[in-house]
Amino acid sequence: MNRAALLVLADGRFPAGGHAHSGGAEAAVLAGRVRDVASLREFCRGRLHTSGLVAAGLAAATAAGHDPLLLDEAADARTPAPALRHVARRLGRQLLRAVRAAWPSAELDALAAARPHGAHQSVVLGLAARSAGLSPLDAAYAAAYESVSGPATATVRILSLDPFDATAVLARLAAGIDHVATRADQAARRVPAEGVGALPAASAPLLDITAEQHAARPVRLFAS
Repeated sequence: MNRAALLVLADGRFPAGGHAHSGGAEAAVLAGRVRDVASLREFCRGRLHTSGLVAAGLAAATAAGHDPLLLDEAADARTPAPALRHVARRLGRQLLRAVRAAWPSAELDALAAARPHGAHQSVVLGLAARSAGLSPLDAAYAAAYESVSGPATATVRILSLDPFDATAVLARLAAGIDHVATRADQAARRVPAEGVGALPAASAPLLDITAEQHAARPVRLFAS
């Protein structure tokens, strides 16, 4: 294992394209649901335990060596909003470019050939972790953390929040990230016996709805 690779993969400066996306935070700010530190904390908590949990499960299962194309289909099934499927593949394509440069592997090359327009970000993240010598639990941690760090960073820019307060939000979600990563890893362990149905399929309908609304806006700061 190369645990230090997890720091590189989870670093906000890793060129995976996430800086252009808010994870639904911009739409939540425009709707008045995120307006201060307290509401940002609740938004991130909800995202962590829904879309974050789903992404962590898919990432862990891919890192464990399960078929990434089958898991990419499972990701589609767990992403009902077309706008979010588009975003997930766009981010996945950018992430794949970065990880093929950082940790080249035949598995990454095969996924790029099979999904030239991009695989889901969570699946690419799991395969990246596998190529970097990380464990399925590491992959789950990276996915869970990404699900909240992106919105927190974006909200600092949108609302001009104090970045120290936004960092405190992430720190106070640490126990939740632990819980989500562990649950995702445990679900991935059941895939050989139960199939991809063992993976989390939590839903966040409001994120789906606002993603479609955000995609139709003529002017926006973030792509999603």
